Amino acid sequence: MQSSKDFDLSRRTVLVGATASAAIAAAPAGAHAKQAGEPALSKFSLKVNGTAHQLELDLRTSLLDALREHLHLTGTKKGCDHGQCGACTVLVNGRRINSCLTLAVMHDGDEIKTIEGLGTPDRLHPMQAAFVKHDGYQCGYCTPGQICSAVAVLDEIKAGIPSHVTADLNAQPQLNATELRERMSGNICRCGAYSNIVDAITDVAGSQA
Repeated sequence: MQSSKDFDLSRRTVLVGATASAAIAAAPAGAHAKQAGEPALSKFSLKVNGTAHQLELDLRTSLLDALREHLHLTGTKKGCDHGQCGACTVLVNGRRINSCLTLAVMHDGDEIKTIEGLGTPDRLHPMQAAFVKHDGYQCGYCTPGQICSAVAVLDEIKAGIPSHVTADLNAQPQLNATELRERMSGNICRCGAYSNIVDAITDVAGSQA
């Protein structure tokens, strides 16, 4: 059983802790910021759609936020911000990635292509034109990521890179609906335009054959 002395000591400890917590909570916001320190900045270069950009950003800035908030290339969309929807897909050195899952500083000197770099309203990229022709979108929010991913998918198949549904890993992957659906599965279309997207990719593949 606790003695009265032990009880007093425990009570005193609780009171001291509560007083300290109250003091921290009451401190000015600037004091907290000063304790945390300023964000660490880093200088680096991104080559986006053929243009070099010198940036100095917080090390924690994602590639997606660097493109949207600092370079004002808002074609790349922020969807889930967890790498699950594919709306932020861009091409880095020819390969597709989820730009929300990678830090901008990690791509110093890399070649980055966004939807703005694929084509223009007056001169659409073949994949963009095919999406229009086959109505491969409804609301259009996921479309930039879908198109960037679709361009990469055709390159993957041409390069002989297998997917999880490729039957023979030693043979050239077949360009069929099963392969396309598997390879595009990381890009979610909540409007459900999947069949039209497959038609658009197939159309482009046929014109490039």
